[in-house]
Amino acid sequence: MTEIIVEAAPSPFRFDPASTALVLIDMQRDFVEPGGFGESLGNDVSILQAVVPPLQAVLADARERRLTVIHTREGHLPDLSDCPTAKLTRGAPSMRIGDPGPKGRILIRGEYGHDIIDDLAPLPGELVVDKPGKGSFHATGLDEHLRDAGITSLIVTGVTTEVCVHTTVREANDRGYECLVLSDCVGSYFPEFQQAALAMISAQGGIFGWVAPSAAYLSALTADTTTLPA
Repeated sequence: MTEIIVEAAPSPFRFDPASTALVLIDMQRDFVEPGGFGESLGNDVSILQAVVPPLQAVLADARERRLTVIHTREGHLPDLSDCPTAKLTRGAPSMRIGDPGPKGRILIRGEYGHDIIDDLAPLPGELVVDKPGKGSFHATGLDEHLRDAGITSLIVTGVTTEVCVHTTVREANDRGYECLVLSDCVGSYFPEFQQAALAMISAQGGIFGWVAPSAAYLSALTADTTTLPA
């Protein structure tokens, strides 16, 4: 066992790379790029662009060290049979889930906008979890995959911090996973939500996780020269 210690809030986060997965949540064109679902709701998607460079560095490091890498995509079946009415009716008319958009039907699996941005595109062999909800565990096989792989800790990144990231970390905590959220590798359309969401994760002694900047995480890894076997 190799123990890596990251300076984090509210206390040092300890993990073994062999039992840790990097999770990239919903870095999709529909959320991050202009013309997608996020912009249709009136959001300034340029705010999320700041997440991409630090996340690229974290992803490159994980691949070099052969850590488990998992991507998620929020989206629905073409017939919308897995999309509840309460979700389907959100947003401006003609710019809702399933409606035609500049990047194809909004948040529909297989459409251009549903896919992950080019800068963070999955490599062959990296798990891509398609989820119909906010959380990465709901109606997916993620929990089974993690347990089969012996994963006990998650390095969590992606968008948006207060919605899909928060939901996933809460779900993970309930299932017994230890989560470190990288503060500059998660993003929100609303700066005040970003600040509050990160504070909530590490509050009360780390009520459902730890928070650290990616520089602290990468620095801790650099101090260790272990590379997992292929």
